[in-house]
Amino acid sequence: MTISMYSASIPVFKQMLSSLHEVLVKAETHISAKNIDPNALLQARLFPDMFQLLRQVQIAADFARGVSARLAGAAVPAYDDSEKTFADLKVLIGKTLAFLDSLDATQYDGSETREIVLRPGTPKEKKLSGQAYLLHYGLPQFFFHVTTAYAILRHNGVEIGKKDFMGAY
Repeated sequence: MTISMYSASIPVFKQMLSSLHEVLVKAETHISAKNIDPNALLQARLFPDMFQLLRQVQIAADFARGVSARLAGAAVPAYDDSEKTFADLKVLIGKTLAFLDSLDATQYDGSETREIVLRPGTPKEKKLSGQAYLLHYGLPQFFFHVTTAYAILRHNGVEIGKKDFMGAY
């Protein structure tokens, strides 16, 4: 049995971004109930050399858009990553979900062998097949940032669990 590149990517990105949105809603409820400055969570990190929650969410959205666009042969939407609030992050996720919805499964035909070039023209340039790009780079990167965002919130007392992380599937 085979699975299409579209099926291995778009539904997964949509599920996890939707659950990330809901986790951010729970974080807002938490800070309101506990009278916590929102920036205390938005700027929270698991360790000093890691990105803060705000950046983790931005990068997760960037990976969902970038990977999806490259595999579909579409232009990668450029966003300025200027989000500063929970509301801004939820809008970013909404825009990312809308972009994912704009892609058609037929755009992914043949994408498993499409050459994807990371960091073109730099010493770190790397060429991958679409399948390797999705399975060995794109999805792991995306999950790392979604998981880290979840962990930051859980570590800071937001009452969320595995069901919140997984969302609807």
